Amino acid sequence: MSDVRHVLVLPDRDAAEEVAGELGDRFGVTEEPQLVRDALAGEDDAEDAQWLVVVEDPSGRLDTSALDAFAAEYEGWLEAP
Repeated sequence: MSDVRHVLVLPDRDAAEEVAGELGDRFGVTEEPQLVRDALAGEDDAEDAQWLVVVEDPSGRLDTSALDAFAAEYEGWLEAP
């Protein structure tokens, strides 16, 4: 089985940091999620950047619908693979 990577898209850095911090408590994620700033195409304004939280799921055990619902609490979503 190949490693699974989930990407949660959040509206801002604060939301991304909160989500990254909660993942361990909510989903038992042990590996530190990676935060990535994703500037929208053609936008120079930092305010228009989305933030990605990249979660490694080597055993493929995380529930994608639960991750999507969790991200939605922060006005985000789970990126479709």
